[in-house]
Amino acid sequence: MNEKESKYQAPALDKGLDILEYLSAQSIPLSQTEIALGIEKTPNEIYRMLMSLESRGYILRDEVSGKYRLSLKLFYLSHRHSPMDELRKAAQFPLEELANTIRQSCHLSILYMNQVMVIIHAKSPGPIALSIEEGNLFPLPLTASGKVLLAYMPEAERNVTLKNNNIFKKYQKTQQEDFLASLEEIEKSGAYVKNSDSVSGVTDISVPIGIGGNNGIIACLTISMLNALNADKAIENDVILAEANKCVKKIEQRIGV
Repeated sequence: MNEKESKYQAPALDKGLDILEYLSAQSIPLSQTEIALGIEKTPNEIYRMLMSLESRGYILRDEVSGKYRLSLKLFYLSHRHSPMDELRKAAQFPLEELANTIRQSCHLSILYMNQVMVIIHAKSPGPIALSIEEGNLFPLPLTASGKVLLAYMPEAERNVTLKNNNIFKKYQKTQQEDFLASLEEIEKSGAYVKNSDSVSGVTDISVPIGIGGNNGIIACLTISMLNALNADKAIENDVILAEANKCVKKIEQRIGV
């Protein structure tokens, strides 16, 4: 930790956030001792913070067991003025239309905490479909969406993002160079079309959304296609890519890009 980071730290706030983040990752209520163990503190260290979070309505304590769980307050606050609401509304119909046209599932993703977050998903109308649930987080360098988001970032922002990415940091120097070169290719071609690195039998087609706006790219549209599904009736990749770009234009018009 450098001097500047140390100077502006707020230990009490960090402790409260540690508690909230830890509780959010658990599926059952936890006791004061269990929470303290989970965030590597002593029960006495977190007692006052638990009391404060409870009094403000962020956590709830069971009257019988005395164990704590998150309330719905964070959910309520996060949905009062969500910057993603307009994008989700703008994308819903065009995404559903695209899924029905190409008979494949598709989704929109954004960059969140050095990961890829899926914010809206449209299911294929077929009986078998690849489903990627909304809200899920995926590794940035290992996904089609992540590569497209990185490819269209301003260079300085991309450098900082990759510098802080644990997966990219573990790459050998030649791997890092190859990865950066692949991002340049994506930017030049305007899309990512390749067999999935993580799922066998799946082809990913991903295109950016919002590159013409004042703030640069804001999201990307990705289609993860099951290659073996109705192979004799499969739509060619270039046709699907064209339909994806049509969908992007509709979304951008709706958000005013």
